[in-house]
Amino acid sequence: MARRLLPVGPDFVETAPLRLVFAREVSAPPEAVYRALVDDVPGWPQWFSAVTFARLLDGGTRREVHLKGGTRALETIVAAEPDTRYAYRVDRINVPGVRALLEEWRIVGVPGGARVQWTFAADGTAAFRAVLRLGRSGLGRAFRDAVGALDARLASAPRT
Repeated sequence: MARRLLPVGPDFVETAPLRLVFAREVSAPPEAVYRALVDDVPGWPQWFSAVTFARLLDGGTRREVHLKGGTRALETIVAAEPDTRYAYRVDRINVPGVRALLEEWRIVGVPGGARVQWTFAADGTAAFRAVLRLGRSGLGRAFRDAVGALDARLASAPRT
């Protein structure tokens, strides 16, 4: 049964009891990275191997995401600032111990491309927070691999 989480806002990314932050530079420009994150949600499984299914709901204000291992989440978009920021909170998830969860993607232009930063902001039971801390290196690796795959995908996409 999916658990209903606290309806946190975008500021939770700064105030969460647990924040995991990862960053990587890519050769793609900020606007291409942003479009891939926001406009091509169904394409996420093509570059983020942990994601098996993703789709927009309610005219693009919500998302449904399935992850490897059986995790299912319903999310609400809480920030969409063109070419710079995309954030969503998890409203329902089938993971025990979670109280609140928000993910934020920040994109900053750098010479030759963009710097992509992903913040995983969470609150939950002590056991949940401990598992996340222990899984930090795995989440970091998943992020780096995903953003690298996204960069390769964007490099091979036809230019419009």
